[in-house]
Amino acid sequence: MLQAFIRFLFRLLYRVRVRGSLPAAPKTLVVANHQSFLDAALLWAWLPRNALYVVHTQVLDEPLFRLLIRFADHVVIDTTRPMAMKQVAAMIDTGRPVVIFPEGRVTVTSAMMKIYDGPAFLAARTGAMVAPITIDGAIHARGFTRMKRDFPLKWFPRITVTLHPGAELPMPEAPNAKLRRRKASEELRRILQRALLAARPARSLHDAFLDAVDLHGRGRDLVADAGGTNFTYGGLLRASLALGRLVSKFTREGEVVGVLLPNASATLGLFLGLLGTRRVPAMLNFTAGVDGLNSAIRAAEVKTILTSRAFLERASLQPTVDRLEGVRIVLLEDLRATLTLADKLWLIFYALRFPRAATLRSRPEDPATVLFTSGSEGKPKGVVLAHRSILANIEQVLTIVDVSPADKILSAMPVFHSFGLTAGFLLPVIGGLRVFLYPTPLHYSIVPELFYDRDCTVMFATPTFLKNYARRAHPYDFRRVRLLLAGAEKLTDDVRLTYFEKYGVRVLEGYGATECAPVIAVNTAMKYKAGSVGELLPDIEARLEPVPGIDRGGLLHVRGPNVMLGYWKESAPRTLEPPASQFGPGWYSTGDLAEFDEDGFLTLLGRVKRFAKVAGEMVSLEVVEKLAEAASPAALHAAVTRPDERRGEMIIICTQDPALDRARLQEAARQLGAPELAIPRRVVHIAKIPLLGNGKKDYPRLQSMVEELLAPK
Repeated sequence: MLQAFIRFLFRLLYRVRVRGSLPAAPKTLVVANHQSFLDAALLWAWLPRNALYVVHTQVLDEPLFRLLIRFADHVVIDTTRPMAMKQVAAMIDTGRPVVIFPEGRVTVTSAMMKIYDGPAFLAARTGAMVAPITIDGAIHARGFTRMKRDFPLKWFPRITVTLHPGAELPMPEAPNAKLRRRKASEELRRILQRALLAARPARSLHDAFLDAVDLHGRGRDLVADAGGTNFTYGGLLRASLALGRLVSKFTREGEVVGVLLPNASATLGLFLGLLGTRRVPAMLNFTAGVDGLNSAIRAAEVKTILTSRAFLERASLQPTVDRLEGVRIVLLEDLRATLTLADKLWLIFYALRFPRAATLRSRPEDPATVLFTSGSEGKPKGVVLAHRSILANIEQVLTIVDVSPADKILSAMPVFHSFGLTAGFLLPVIGGLRVFLYPTPLHYSIVPELFYDRDCTVMFATPTFLKNYARRAHPYDFRRVRLLLAGAEKLTDDVRLTYFEKYGVRVLEGYGATECAPVIAVNTAMKYKAGSVGELLPDIEARLEPVPGIDRGGLLHVRGPNVMLGYWKESAPRTLEPPASQFGPGWYSTGDLAEFDEDGFLTLLGRVKRFAKVAGEMVSLEVVEKLAEAASPAALHAAVTRPDERRGEMIIICTQDPALDRARLQEAARQLGAPELAIPRRVVHIAKIPLLGNGKKDYPRLQSMVEELLAPK
């Protein structure tokens, strides 16, 4: 009777929705994430009456919980002591469902806390079926959560409880019991993370934006930029509705609309406005040059490009835009002037009041945006990302990375880059993090100063940019940094050590690809190994394909909910080429040589295309560049190849250091133990190594420069 009354009360106050059911098994260990002090009462209201609740000593500090737990069969233990689990193991063996919160304590980060070894070892030892449960929404319950500053709290938030299918957790193999417990806890963490993702609702990016507006409130500060524009959630909603309505007057549903704009609040409003009118924004790389832009325009069949007169003037892009073929250029300054009285009345009295009714809904599988590959190894391709691809990647990151609405991001990565779009634009909007947008990462003195001045706590950047920031930043500029993530290229030991010694900051290296929206793996505070790119995100599968001539690792293939819909190529415009590899449809071949260690850490060994065949041996060009970095740490270097009649290929190192020669490279090779074949045959001095807009080295352009320099006169 009491259980039915509590269930009724929860449904009345918190509109609790319960999905799924417990798996049928002789032995069951129920594990759940721990969002609030309501969690145990929620489970008690819906789980079988004979369930036994394992309660952490810390939880009993809450008076209300002490009162409620009296009505349930429970045992109080300290999860930091694995031996305390023996009595619980005996109860599991009797067939009673046992309920435990493996985090031990209520979360204070909004992400999952660490998983204690005891509960996982308990499941492995008894052979019990692990039944994961996801509680969503209770973290916002005012008075029952540990979340405080800047976190959206409500008296009666909507709560969803999802019961997932069971998962087996066999006893891991390890030399001793301590390692077996640790490996079991890692596997239990993965089970809970996958359950968290499986419980997320299927929705579009625009629906997720509107959900965030409802959750955080329209008055919540969200985005600011270098131009002085500041948007709350309400201001961003207003801008997106207005811009979406204006653009819809001269475009049609499903049309691909080019966006040629920098990191700015208006760009974010325009992007969301296009999604809300079911247009597909194509984020054009304004550093790609005329040929690269025209190739992208043809691949995506772009007919209209939205840009800004002020941006074209500041970036000196008008000559480039004048040479674009078959497109209409629409300037935002002119677009604002077309806002009529009818538009204003629609916005004020209808759209702002009923934004879901005033916008067009997209399906999760519909194209959300088109990005273009960097062209670092050839012609750019259009990468078509679905709403579910980007949202899945955001949710994968938020599941394992400790960020919350209390954080503030500095985003200087260009929005045409997947790193900048997902991490710098959309993750803050969906996750409720404040963000400061800066139009270029190339202002090496200004970006660290802005990080300090704006009290930012989180930054995403490429190692090349981090290296240049470190040369100019004051030691106090990164005083508030809590999370510094590096991606898009290999993080060098020099950059890692510089930030640790000069700023006291650990750089967390990650790995991704535009085709994966983009994050594939990342180091975190909970799971970190220097030199690796971390553990695969939850719900991503990986396989390694052996590569002839290369002994270590293999070609990395991945599959997951964040993988793209497919490519659009200039040779077949708007014809989708879905991802597929030798492992089947849906698998994406990254082109990277990689290996996994026994703990699941992924280490990149280089691009498969970035190997030279010298005298019959495969030589990594990244190893060659590391030799140059060891010989001349302060300069930028890049390795390319040329055909060689005697040895197959000749390795050439291009360097900005005029003093670098083969003697210094040979000395570096001796110190590092590198093979003789890795020492470049030629050293070419170049005033400036060409870079792409995302900070990567522009190898095709560099190759052309070398061919021109070494061509017979």
